[in-house]
Amino acid sequence: MKIQDIEISNPDKLIFANKGITKLEMVRYYEKIADKMLPYLENRPLTLQRFPDGIEDGGFFQKNAADYFPDFIETVSIETENGSNLQVVCNNKKTLIYLANQGTVTFHIWLATQDNLNKPDKVVFDLDPPENSFEKVKTAAGKIRDLLINEGKEPRLMTSGKKGLHVWYPVDRYKNFDDRREEVKELAEKMKEKHPNILTTATRKEKRNHKIFVDYLRNAYGQTTVCPYSLRPINSAGVATPLEWNELSKIKKGDHYTQENIFRRLGQKY
Repeated sequence: MKIQDIEISNPDKLIFANKGITKLEMVRYYEKIADKMLPYLENRPLTLQRFPDGIEDGGFFQKNAADYFPDFIETVSIETENGSNLQVVCNNKKTLIYLANQGTVTFHIWLATQDNLNKPDKVVFDLDPPENSFEKVKTAAGKIRDLLINEGKEPRLMTSGKKGLHVWYPVDRYKNFDDRREEVKELAEKMKEKHPNILTTATRKEKRNHKIFVDYLRNAYGQTTVCPYSLRPINSAGVATPLEWNELSKIKKGDHYTQENIFRRLGQKY
């Protein structure tokens, strides 16, 4: 069977065994969601989270473009401490289908685009909740939203597709990652100081005291964040889903939207 001229290998391979979701069904998900997802993927280096034998098999992260990837797969050269490496860029549906056929469950994107890799165009805060505390992470997101608005930002919201929420905002590309990170660190500390009973910036879990961890550390060169509409490698087949702020009260968990119900949401919303 071919999709977008890509021969789907092992189409019956179970990727989400708990849900009975095969690789073909996952590929078809990415084919169907492509128009929503590609604007977030375009021109950004990717880290692929691949599970060719299903999510129960552990999987692996892949930064480098494989030698066997076909010529139509676009790449960008990334400067590293040890020289450089080529990373994949996904600018069209055919590439998205090819990468899904390689067992890519989750697409992680840079916070900068390939034309200026050292200057981010967005800032992301990953709100990581303790166990069984999603209501607390919703409260935290609302407080962070208010603080960012007071700081002149335009905060946006997304479920992580797993346990938590992401709050992010766009920025003009006039600061490099190091300068932007200092600004973001100050904002995170301000959040913690304003709401010390619910927020923490402690990186060690044992020091968080059941507070919401405001993870700002991914705002750095070479770091990534999950792409909106990516599947996540958990049994529910959760989907990282952009939200309007007025929808937050209705969300019950970080994987509120899944491969099974995301298109019903999109059909109602759009």
